[in-house]
Amino acid sequence: MSTSDKAIITCAMSGAVTTRAQCPAIPYTLEDYANEAKRAYEAGAAIVHIHARDDDGTPTYSPERYAAIGDAIRKACPIILNFSTGTIDPEVKKADHVRAYKPEIGALNMGSMNYAKYNSKRKSWVFNFVFENRFEDIQYLIGMMNEAGVKPELECFDTGHVHSVEPLVDMGILKGKLDFSLIMGVVGGIKATARHLAFQADNLPEGSTWKVVGISRDQWMLCAAALSLGGNVRVGLEDNFYLPNGEMAKSNGELVEKAAQMARDTGRSIATPDEARAILGLASR
Repeated sequence: MSTSDKAIITCAMSGAVTTRAQCPAIPYTLEDYANEAKRAYEAGAAIVHIHARDDDGTPTYSPERYAAIGDAIRKACPIILNFSTGTIDPEVKKADHVRAYKPEIGALNMGSMNYAKYNSKRKSWVFNFVFENRFEDIQYLIGMMNEAGVKPELECFDTGHVHSVEPLVDMGILKGKLDFSLIMGVVGGIKATARHLAFQADNLPEGSTWKVVGISRDQWMLCAAALSLGGNVRVGLEDNFYLPNGEMAKSNGELVEKAAQMARDTGRSIATPDEARAILGLASR
């Protein structure tokens, strides 16, 4: 586990299932993406994690749409681009949008799981499905990212996903400094507590970088824990709509601004995109 004075803030701007009916600030259009990325960058984010949407909000994995969003963001600010590859569609798992555009980072889910959200008031599931990520799919995506010069971001929803990295390193297909996203709070994955986060972080390969991704309002407690442990953080409307005081955020920038304040309060400074590139060992563009 590595520590650094510089805290890298990632902003996950939209996700694939959130809608404007839930939060009006979710970006849909190219202008929305550019504006939200700029707000996040100006508030302190070094990276934006992107799920593409069409203008009406429909999720898409069209390489052309991802390219248009990437170009719009790059014109607006010099932030690092991270494209999602998470899907249950076998064809989309080919991740042609990553191969074609070559963002600096590609999110890579490290294992299969029950993936659900539960509403305790209604005593029912908000959503509930099996998220399948076979080793064959993981190996394919790593190989494609290696060829394209894209750094895999290893998304781990449970302890077993962290240990799934070991055979891939042994095969020689996962190379260099590894970067982990420790995702907490999904029903079916690891519980969202500071103790569970510390356990996850302690199990990472020596020299790895890592961030926490906290789902819903547990995000802020987990951000505080990660920053204190020397890790990095992800915030954004994909994961959580609300500021710590319970108010709904008016933009992704408000969430990033709060994360940056928390980092400074724990004695950390905020990494710029260029500093984040150096810390993560990203390939030059």
